[in-house]
Amino acid sequence: MPTAKESQLASSVLMIRPARFESNPLTAASNRFQGRTEASPEEQQAAALAEFDALAAALRDAGIHVVVVDDTPEPHTPDSIFPNNWVSFHADGRVVLYPMEARNRRTERRMDIVEALDSEYGFHVGEVVDLSAHEADEHFLEGTGSMVLDRVNRVAYACLSTRTHLDALGDFAQRMDYEVVAFDAVDRDGVPIYHTNVLMNVGEALAVICDEAIPREDQREAVLESLRSTGHEVVSLSYDQLDTFAGNMLELRTGDGDRLLAMSTQAYNSLDSAQRDKIEANGLVVASPIDDIEASAGGSVRCMLAEIHLPRQKPEQ
Repeated sequence: MPTAKESQLASSVLMIRPARFESNPLTAASNRFQGRTEASPEEQQAAALAEFDALAAALRDAGIHVVVVDDTPEPHTPDSIFPNNWVSFHADGRVVLYPMEARNRRTERRMDIVEALDSEYGFHVGEVVDLSAHEADEHFLEGTGSMVLDRVNRVAYACLSTRTHLDALGDFAQRMDYEVVAFDAVDRDGVPIYHTNVLMNVGEALAVICDEAIPREDQREAVLESLRSTGHEVVSLSYDQLDTFAGNMLELRTGDGDRLLAMSTQAYNSLDSAQRDKIEANGLVVASPIDDIEASAGGSVRCMLAEIHLPRQKPEQ
């Protein structure tokens, strides 16, 4: 099936307002960034709600169309605040649903949300591509957490982990017409990094990556060469910056057509002056404090945003 030409940057995002947010015990083994809190579940939920609302308001104020959907108390989905792991939206009207490693994350997949985008928010959903059957074989691919997509050049960057398997990755690539650049990436202790979007972001002209997290030189050079060959200026991050979620940023486009980079305040504060100069020359920066979300769940701003690339419905004639 031919794919519609797609912009790298979305102007609309889906955010899920949490109902029972807390550090998820079923994801702790693979996510070494989470569980850095001693707060109770009730305290984690209250803090996350305040940080969520502030981020959504900051993005709206900057000219991003934010679709907020409330999570439901049941079933308990402690990580629902990160919708980009279960769904991605594409310019040809396709919606992809993904296989998730943690069983209590699989119920985050909500067709009512997909249907509401079509029936209530003016987007066109043409086809649902459901990859969740891979869960039966214990093969996982957690959306644009597992993959960082260069939508213009049809390249899917993916670091392999217990949450990102080649079988599911190949299925996505074949169905959605993507080339895969797969590699290994580890934290400073040599433990595999659970999601690719923790260590890199690909924007329209700028790519940000903790390339020192790719231990094999051939793989590291292959990733960097791919980024350069598609015309991206590369900004390298350190391990210290990786630990503050500086890799977990997302480039968007405002309603006025300007580039915007969304990230957490912690991530922004970790950047040095030269990095900030390059990033701020590329577009407006929106940095919002989500320290409690980062400490509890081990994800940051990019994880909270599912870009909506779906086409708009044509008005009735």
